Formats: sequence, C-alpha cells, structure tokens
Amino acid sequence: MQFRQLIRQLFVLISDSLFPISEYNVENYFPHDGSFSDSKHQMIVFMRYTGIQKYILLLFAALLFQNHLSAQSPKKTISFKDSLDGKFDVSDYVIYAHGFIPIPLIITEPALGGFGLAMIPIFLNRSTPYIDTIKGKVKITPVAPNITGGIVGYTVNNTWMLAGFRSGTLIKSRIKYMIGGGYFNVNMSFYRNIGQEGEKELAFNIKTIPGIVQGIKRIGYSHWYAGVKYMYLHTDVSYKGDKQWSQYVDSLESKSNVSQPGLVVELDNRDNIFTPNSGMKLHFDANWSDDFFGSDYNFGRFNYYTYLYKTFAKKFVGGLRIDGQQTAGEPPFFMLPYIDMRGIPAMRYQGKADLITELEMRWDFKQRWSLMLFSGTGKAFDEWKYFGESDWITSYGTGFRYLLARKFKLRAGVDVAKGPENWAYYIVFGSNWVK
Repeated sequence: MQFRQLIRQLFVLISDSLFPISEYNVENYFPHDGSFSDSKHQMIVFMRYTGIQKYILLLFAALLFQNHLSAQSPKKTISFKDSLDGKFDVSDYVIYAHGFIPIPLIITEPALGGFGLAMIPIFLNRSTPYIDTIKGKVKITPVAPNITGGIVGYTVNNTWMLAGFRSGTLIKSRIKYMIGGGYFNVNMSFYRNIGQEGEKELAFNIKTIPGIVQGIKRIGYSHWYAGVKYMYLHTDVSYKGDKQWSQYVDSLESKSNVSQPGLVVELDNRDNIFTPNSGMKLHFDANWSDDFFGSDYNFGRFNYYTYLYKTFAKKFVGGLRIDGQQTAGEPPFFMLPYIDMRGIPAMRYQGKADLITELEMRWDFKQRWSLMLFSGTGKAFDEWKYFGESDWITSYGTGFRYLLARKFKLRAGVDVAKGPENWAYYIVFGSNWVK
C-alpha cells in the first residue's frame, strides 16, 4: 500500500515478502540473459507504525537521482531510454547495477506527521540458481540475491529510526532466511473513549528495540511456502499528550518485552511481484507470546489475507484485497490490529480484531501511463459478537502510475485518498498491497 505498512511488515519482507517471487514464473520478472537474479512477509508490528516495508521498493527511486553510473558493466552501455519505445526507463540500470545502492525515501505516513526523509543503503550479492530435475527435465530457477542493508530516517513529528538487516538463501536446503534489528523512536497518537468525555487523542512516545529472524522453505516445486519466525521486541512507552488525561493512561506507560515465535504458510502465484496483472497471494501466520518464551505479555496474534488480480480487456486490471487480523489474550495496546488503508492514519481505528476489504482498478490508457481508482472499507472491533455494531470505516481515492521499469513491470506514481476525517497523499512504488 502507500508508504505506510516502517510497521506492517523487520525484514521478512526483504527476501520473501517484499519480494515474494514464485520460482516457476520468475522469468516473468527478470531477463533471461542471467544478468540479474530475482530478489518476503510480514514486517513486525513496530514496522507497521511507519511503513518501511513499502519503502524497500524505493530501491528504484534511487535510480531517479543517481547521475554517476558507478555500477555500470564495462560490456554494456546503460541507457535510461527503453529499447522498445525510447521512453524513460530504469530497467537496464537495475539489471547491470552491482554492489552498493543508496536508496533515498520520502515518508508520507499521516500518523508520523505526513512527511519525512530516510536513506536505505543496500549491498547486493548474486546467488547461484536452484537446479532441479523434474520428470527427467532440468529446471534452473534464479534465486533472490543476498541483501545486506540498513535504514536511517526522520519525520517532521520527531520520529526517527536506525536499523540493519540481512536476507539470503541456503541454496541446497531451499530455505530463504532473514535477520534484522534496530532502534525506533516513534511519536504517534492513539485514540480511546474516556467515559463521558468521548473519544480523545492520546499522544505517546514509543522507543523500541526490535529483532526478528525467519526461515521459509519452498514445498516441493510448488508455489507454496512454509516456515517459522521469531520476533523480540523491547519497548519503552511514555505518555506525551494532554496531562488532564494522564490518569487514564498511566497503566499504559511501561517498559516491557515481547517474545513471540510463529508459523507461516503462503501461496503466491502472481505474475508480477511489483505491479501484478493476474494471480493471487494467499497468506496465513500465527504467532504466540508467552512468559514461557520470556515475554511480559501472554497473547496470540493471527494474520490472514488474500490479494487477487485479474486483467480485463487488456487495458484494465482489477484487484481485490481481503485482510483480517485477530488477537487472543491481552496484547499491548501498540500491537492491536488496526484498519490499514489509504486515507486513514496508522493506528487510528484499533480493536482486538479487524476485517478489511479493498477494490482497485487500473486503466492503462497508454503504454506507460495508468489511472487508478480505489475504495475500501473495514471494521475494527473487540469481539466478533460486536461486529454488527461496529462502524464501517471507508476510504476512497485516485492516482496515476508510470511504467518506470518495463522489464520488471514496475509502475510508480502518486495516490490521493480521503478517509473519514482527512485527505492524504502517498508516493507509490509497485503495489499498494505489500505485507
């Protein structure tokens, strides 16, 4: 989704969720000349506050600002014009770039002030491909490159972050792994009903030291993946809002640890990881935090979602998102599910469960240019028996896309969206729906 979701999902995304490539159709994403290997799921909750997982796609934004082609191959002249239509295109630069790539970012998350800057330095090392024999035929499948990088960022509401990550693939065992950690100082408002006073905005500062590790293994030669992950989160929460409400939030201020192992199952057969035109992604993960694991909270967290894409009449692409989260036990307030859609600030509407659906339509009215229309609605509630009584929270908007990298089918652009309260804007690289 827009640049929200440095929380929704650290660095499982880098190898398997940000870049969730189905091996059977990897040729749809990368050239056949072997010059570039293909580069996955939920960033941990602290990342959802700021939306970093979307920002990793801004690898391509750096291409717009770099004038020195230090990564250029000596045997290949790199051009920013496409070989087919002569239009501006960064495909060749990406294909023939090696090593260090600095990625400048613009943070547009409304809950973090609506504007910020970040830098993600990335080091890429190509991996050897999978070589399988299927019914007597040799199948060579490109493998995502090993990625080592960092993140540093700052927003206008004095939120800042510093993190590092590593992702790669164990070729012989067909296991994709990820490890990451960092420090996040997040200033964010939460909303609660206070007796007869009604709903009030409560400003908090959340200092967190997260760590996450994940391993996902391909099941046979299919599009299915399964694996395990573990998240650790040390958090220091302090109230920074209006002092007249301090008595209602004293219990929320704390220093605590969350220790949470989990299981992941996923199917992904989309034709394109950046801007899909067809296919689906089906995901489920279950996580449990308990004092047995060294956690200060006993609770479960379950996440399930489906993204469907279908092309109509060649120039129209429709998308459907169904997304839900459920908690059990007593999670900390900053890890409660929330409605996550364009036009709605992160954490604005929370509950112990949520359910969201979105529709999106893209019209490719020219080879390079597209118009977007989208709308969604969702509910956040504490128990399913109160689902009917909960309010529907709706947003809608429009935007445009430009085919920035034809060989990768990557489109980029800007969306504007209206939620129940305010308008918001989002700089978009690839799909808005990324977990």
